[in-house]
Amino acid sequence: MQEFFTDSVQKLQEFNDLLASPKRIVITTHQNPDADALGSSLGLASYLKKKNHTVTVITPTDYPEFLQWMSGEKEVINFESEKQEQAKRLLAEADVIFCLDFSALNRIKAMEEPVKNAPAKKVLIDHHQQPEHFADFVFWNEKAAATCELIYQLIEILGDKALIDIQAAECLYAGVVADTGSFRFDSTTKDLHRVAGELLDIGVETNSIHRRIFDNNSLERIQFLGFVLGQKLIYLPDYKVSYMAISKDELARYGSKNGDTEGIVNYGLSIKGVEMTAMFVERDDMIRISFRSVKDFSVSEFARNNFNGGGHKNAAGGRSYDGLSKTVERFLSLLPQYQAQLLSNE
Repeated sequence: MQEFFTDSVQKLQEFNDLLASPKRIVITTHQNPDADALGSSLGLASYLKKKNHTVTVITPTDYPEFLQWMSGEKEVINFESEKQEQAKRLLAEADVIFCLDFSALNRIKAMEEPVKNAPAKKVLIDHHQQPEHFADFVFWNEKAAATCELIYQLIEILGDKALIDIQAAECLYAGVVADTGSFRFDSTTKDLHRVAGELLDIGVETNSIHRRIFDNNSLERIQFLGFVLGQKLIYLPDYKVSYMAISKDELARYGSKNGDTEGIVNYGLSIKGVEMTAMFVERDDMIRISFRSVKDFSVSEFARNNFNGGGHKNAAGGRSYDGLSKTVERFLSLLPQYQAQLLSNE
């Protein structure tokens, strides 16, 4: 499924007219931004600034330290910081709000109402399933590997590839690398490799980006990873499922910071024969759940039907307010219903 406003001559003209003169623009993305969320936001911001717009990136929450190398990051406003009133004012006064890498407004936490009520024109650019219909312009493809890929494609359609400088290219490449697992997921296509190649032509150094994203861990995070894999990873061969459940106390024991659990869920999927894995992380206000799967088992559907979530077919998230133990118990109680499907997912 896909929807591109650029396919309509009228909508494309409206968009070009909207940005033909300097505008006050806000770019936002989902809570707990990852490399694709922040990379697409900062890459787009760089482009729009070159078009003489006034641009501010506002994130609903903080993001991991290992993303702070991205160009423009120091100007990002965290909505949960002491700058919240400034962020609310910027949203209320914006001419255009770009919503990147999320398909539903509840993914931006306390920013939901300020964004929904803002009089600005809204532009949705995303690759998650089942987008809400809140935007005036939609550039969406659930088969796209990353929102960073879509940002590149939109700039390309607008005829402005020459405005993507090395700093923006690094941000976009980082999101592509992270959301494809270094080009190993099924979403990796021939055209994505073309996009990646053109970003390399701009000057991106692949080894440098990879090290900044994947080889930039604190000692505490490596020790935390060892603890999780050694003591928290459980394998259920009768269902071809693995899972991990991590409490607040365990996070605190290792001084876990925002982003330190990012990517750990994928280790559960690396066990031979596993078709689905889940990671449950206890936070102050909820249990955050990450799901991964292979082949035809849709964790997006599983998360949507059972854990207030969604996402991609093979990578999705969910949430629960029932406490860690009850949430895990519910997950385990659901597995018999999906056993036949999991075992046949060859």
